[in-house]
This record gives sequence, structure tokens and C-alpha cells, in this order.
Amino acid sequence: MSTYVYGITHASHALLVKDVDGVGDPPRPVRVLREGELAAIVSDAPEELRPKRRDLLAHQRVLDAAGEAGVVLPIRFASVSPTDETVTTVLAERADHLLERLRTLEGKAEYNLKANHNEETVLQVVVADNDEIRSLAEANRRAGGGSQEDKVRLGEMIAAALQVREAADADMLQRELGPSAEAVSAAPSSTGWLANLSFLIDHGSATRFLEAVDQLRRQHPHLELRVNGPLPPYSFVDDASEHAEGTAEAFEAAAE
Repeated sequence: MSTYVYGITHASHALLVKDVDGVGDPPRPVRVLREGELAAIVSDAPEELRPKRRDLLAHQRVLDAAGEAGVVLPIRFASVSPTDETVTTVLAERADHLLERLRTLEGKAEYNLKANHNEETVLQVVVADNDEIRSLAEANRRAGGGSQEDKVRLGEMIAAALQVREAADADMLQRELGPSAEAVSAAPSSTGWLANLSFLIDHGSATRFLEAVDQLRRQHPHLELRVNGPLPPYSFVDDASEHAEGTAEAFEAAAE
């Protein structure tokens, strides 16, 4: 039977995963494979595995439980290796690199910040900050709404100003919050948010980081900010883990 891999950690950690259900229906028992100074958190892999909510949450719960004992390198959901022996071989061959990554992430967690505009409030900000938009809006109001041409022109001006504001606010968030983090990872702009930022935060700095987010909420009421964390540091494990597939080569790539 193939082996489902959740994450990698130190062999010395007293992992709290025995009573945590793994993926699958029925859930597969979670176990630990040790090789030298490293350990892989695994279970038997279900024959069919799709990104259903139940299994996604199970994957996360295993990592959360493992993380209570210390740092864990999270492996992407649905990473499967042919056998236990393949997993331990990867641990042996990649030991130096994996140990270095564990040292880098020790005592840290990921906090994800998503930001969007409050449509009504940001419109007031844009109009207040732009003399041309404000003048045209006032002229249209006095003219009972203005001509169709003026309405279209005003709409285009507002849309352009909002786009500029989105970019400026995204830069501002990273600039203001970045100093609190060990590292910052920005998701592509196509995610549907004006900013989707992940911050690698030392446990001792978490309160200061969250207070900084609250201060930005108060200072910029046109922004809607959502924070999720602490999380396993998915965004700060090597990029190769984003391409894990159901083969031995894929698990090896995930551990690079």
C-alpha cells in the first residue's frame, strides 16, 4: 500500500499524533517513520483521494497536532509515496537540507493576511483624494446626474483611481507589517484579494504582529483585513513542495 505524507520533523520530537485521524474514509491511523535525525508523519494512503473538506481538514489537524511538539515542514495535501521505504530513503538522502530547513523554521509560524476594500468607504476616500473626480461628481450632481458621457467618464476615472489605490494599499501593508516578520511571501495578484500576504512570525513576536494589524484596521477603515494563524509555514517551505504528485519522485521534490 502507498504512503501518504503529511510533514517532516525531528525524530526526537514527542509527536502528538496517535489519537488524530488521518485522511480517508474510514480515516487512516497516523504513524511516524524515523530515519536518523528525521521523522516523517504518514499514514496509509486511501485508494482514491480528492480535495474534499473532510480530508483537507484531516491533513491540517495532523499538522497542527504535530506542530505542538515542535517545528514541522508541512507537505502539500495529497503527496503520496509508493512505500514507507521510499519515504525513509528520501529522509536519508535529503537529511542535511531538511535539517537546515527545520532549523530555519524553528519557533516560527505562518500568519496569512488577506485584504480587500470596503466598497462604500474606499469610494469616499478616492473621491476625497482626487480633485478631478470630486469636481466631476459635483458637476454631475448639480446637473441632475449629468450626461451619459459624463457618467461614463466619471465611472472610468473612479475605476482607475481604485486600481491605483489597491496597489498602493497592498504596498503599504507589506511595508508596515514586514518589519515584524522573519520573511514575507506574496500570493499572485489573481487571488481575488488586493493583498494576500503570508508572514513568517517568531512565536515571541506574534502578539506585536497582531497588534500592528489591529492598528492598521483603525488607521485605514476602508480596508477589510482578515488574519489566519498561527499556521504551519506552508509558504516558507521550498517551492518544490507546491508540485508534489503521487510518485516517489514527487515526494522527493516536495522534500527539496
